[in-house]
Amino acid sequence: MRRPRVRTGRAGYVSLVLVLSTGTILSLLMIYAYRRAMNSHTIQSRVQLRVDYSEKEEAILRSIVAITPNRAIRAMQAESNSSATISNPLRWQDIFTESLALANSRTSISAPLMTSLNISGLRVANTGDSDLGTPSRIFAAIAPETGYVSPGINRALEAGYPAPLVLSDTTAAANDKLYPLITHAKSHGTISQGGVGLPVASYPAFNLVKYPQINFGYARPGDDIVARRNWWAFSVDVADHDDDRTFLVRPKRNFVLSIYEIPSQLSISAASHMSLGRYASGDAWTNVNIDGGMFVGKADVLGDTALPALASRRGMTLSSGTTIGGRGFTGNPFSPGVREEHQVTQGDFFPVSLASESGRAAFIAHNRGAEFFDRYFLPTSEPNAISPTTWNNYTVGAQQCAMRLDISQIVKSSNPANITPTHFRFSYLKNGVRQNLSIQLSGQPPGYYGFWPEDGSYNFGTDVVDVAYGKNGVYTYKNNVTGLVTFNNATFGDPLVGTVKTGYLKLPFEVSGSKPDGRTCVAVYPQRFKAFLAALGADSTAVNSSLVVNVDYKTSIGDTYPKNPLPTNPPTPYLSTDYGVILKECGNLTSFTKGFSLVTNMRLYIGDDFNIVPTTPPAGYTPAVTLSNPTGRFMPPCSLFAPDKRYGVESDPFAVNIGGQVGSLASETATEGVRPLDAKTVSGNAVAAERIHVNLSQIRHPSEVPPIVMMNWLVVLEERRKEFY
Repeated sequence: MRRPRVRTGRAGYVSLVLVLSTGTILSLLMIYAYRRAMNSHTIQSRVQLRVDYSEKEEAILRSIVAITPNRAIRAMQAESNSSATISNPLRWQDIFTESLALANSRTSISAPLMTSLNISGLRVANTGDSDLGTPSRIFAAIAPETGYVSPGINRALEAGYPAPLVLSDTTAAANDKLYPLITHAKSHGTISQGGVGLPVASYPAFNLVKYPQINFGYARPGDDIVARRNWWAFSVDVADHDDDRTFLVRPKRNFVLSIYEIPSQLSISAASHMSLGRYASGDAWTNVNIDGGMFVGKADVLGDTALPALASRRGMTLSSGTTIGGRGFTGNPFSPGVREEHQVTQGDFFPVSLASESGRAAFIAHNRGAEFFDRYFLPTSEPNAISPTTWNNYTVGAQQCAMRLDISQIVKSSNPANITPTHFRFSYLKNGVRQNLSIQLSGQPPGYYGFWPEDGSYNFGTDVVDVAYGKNGVYTYKNNVTGLVTFNNATFGDPLVGTVKTGYLKLPFEVSGSKPDGRTCVAVYPQRFKAFLAALGADSTAVNSSLVVNVDYKTSIGDTYPKNPLPTNPPTPYLSTDYGVILKECGNLTSFTKGFSLVTNMRLYIGDDFNIVPTTPPAGYTPAVTLSNPTGRFMPPCSLFAPDKRYGVESDPFAVNIGGQVGSLASETATEGVRPLDAKTVSGNAVAAERIHVNLSQIRHPSEVPPIVMMNWLVVLEERRKEFY
């Protein structure tokens, strides 16, 4: 029988105090660890929520940049203010609301992505997701102003904001707080002086402003450009909309949205597809000097071509021999690291750029194509626009011209080749009010207009003019006269005894006796306009500084003559039955103190030297001496716009010298690029490469901007941080 085991040690006991104390300590440690984990989770979730809000705001800001210029354009169009249904989508409130939707800011994950995950019962726990139905809690004007934006007009905001513009139109000023308003009525006033480079009294429209710090190289960041800066300031805080639910407080971020109105000013500037470096013949550009940058819609750079700088909207192809800004690009210049390497080794300005490289920026070139040349193609009346400057008047050169010359009547003929103008309609400004003058081409000396009765006198001053005296086909002519002229028999003799006669002044336009390509042409003589306008009592050439020549193919005048049968846009290639315009007596344009511009939808024949006489530059401005302007001359700013141009009228010129700037209104999506330096003679032959001499230069001062110019917008959204000011 086994004996039972007997414990031989001392009796023990359990300490309840120790157990409870240890348990308590362990529980507290566990609770502390849990709380730490929960706090860490909370912090992490708040950090993630902040990141989520930050990314949403960035997407929203990019959307605002994309939406705003479209709304500004629509606010300039006819009937934009005709009803709330049309005008409400153009408001800042609706721009911001649409930006929330375009940025997909209401959800952290899109519905298509959720579906593609194929997870049953998937739930999104992001407290930042919201309908964001009250945009006024997200976007706000800068205090103390109320509303959605603080427009940059008529008063200065605190330090760090741009200089404001002046807008005296009270209705437009009120609308600028509701809509993104672009208008010529905005100008630089005394309040703007601190933010521009030139006296605002002399340059109230376009002035010198600093180019923003963006990668799109229309200009070097920080350099002066000729522009007008429209801007609106507002604050953004997406988190504020739901902070009562997320308990997340973020500081408001202040932004300035700017639309720079930039007249085309680079050596080559056009929203077109351009082929650079070679002529159509295949010959390389020779005798070509380019001073300043270039902007094209799309570029093909051929051969061993050296360019100072090149900016594009739709991309570019560069040959292996291309150098831009002094460096070559063996591969894609936009590959990651190429810009950074250049900035480290060669400076901060990268000479090749795309508009898409800058996230909160957009470049918009207003290219109206063939519409630019023809004021009859589009309605001249644009009623009920929100902006006092209408869209067509802003972007169509033919509608901007102060003077208008129309072929208004023609000879009836069954042979289209024999159509001849019999009436001109000339329109001009007098005391700022448009006047119309009907000029019958028969019954008076060809190319003259009757102003004075017999014994009438007129003092032409220093203007050199041609005059005539007579009646009924019998006239006496005097050329190159100046000063006081009395139209009587004592001065001219009696060309028609017994008949009361009239004094005539030679017109600055006429039906040309020359018919290049066999077509009837209107000859325009710019140097004659000063005296002609003075005789009419019109505003001077400082106001009447631009001329459009069109065919009135819409207005029938009486029953004697039909309306002109030409199509809306003359075809290309042109037919010999289409009209043309000849430009002559145009070498000395110093009488146009603000410059001269000609716009026509016909073929333009340049029959004389154009704008080769320098004049005195404006006070305070000394033109720079450059390779393209070695003597520092100042020429009257001029521009010529025509769908096709030829050099010469009766014979082909031996050589062509081109200076200034070159552009195009062709499409940037065209398959074949425009060759901007090609030149054709009157016979249609291409000018040989060795006979083309080109010296292009960039506009660097507002006084160099011609009366008619193509317009661009640079849209930039910048954050204003108080610590920087």
